[in-house]
Amino acid sequence: MSERSAALLIDDILEAASKIASYTAGMTREDFVSSGMAADAVVRNLEIIGEAANRLPKDFTDKHPKIEWRKVIGLRHRIVHDYFGVDLDIIWAVTRQDLPDFISQITTL
Repeated sequence: MSERSAALLIDDILEAASKIASYTAGMTREDFVSSGMAADAVVRNLEIIGEAANRLPKDFTDKHPKIEWRKVIGLRHRIVHDYFGVDLDIIWAVTRQDLPDFISQITTL
């Protein structure tokens, strides 16, 4: 599906996830929701994560079933196709509750 190798796509995912962690470091939920720039940056990097995950070869994702690839890709689809309906509280929860574990899982690949 992609001309980029799985290794490069994983690097893209890690880079985008790292940016999200950096952009939101020290923020509260209220800070995040009220900061259009931070919210836009996080949403954009979640799109990148989902797109890179979607381009990973099926045999690669099949080898790593503990990672919830469908949810990662699904979030990207929700953001892209329902852009004006993006709930920043959900995005905040993803960055705080899901992203740290996701980064750990991806790092071990």
